[in-house]
Amino acid sequence: MAREYKPRVVTANDLFEGDTVYFTASQSWSRDHAEAIVAWSQDAAETLLAAAETQQDKVVGPYLAETVMDEHNRPQPVHFREVFRTRGPSNYFHGKQAGA
Repeated sequence: MAREYKPRVVTANDLFEGDTVYFTASQSWSRDHAEAIVAWSQDAAETLLAAAETQQDKVVGPYLAETVMDEHNRPQPVHFREVFRTRGPSNYFHGKQAGA
């Protein structure tokens, strides 16, 4: 029996600043996980990842990360690593870390 597909988003790191970014419906990148486009099937996920991988002039290391939808129907990270990445670097307390 095939395993149930879990929704995913494409995430990477900004090539110049290193920030965690998420692939959006406009095929651009956002630092806000909630703006990511969600792949609801394996085929859609592979298509999004392929599109993201063509943007090597903007990002490095795109990959698929599991997501769940919150009460406002926006994607939210599932795994600890992805939750941690939404907070920014942990070696300083400014920027995104200031509010965490």
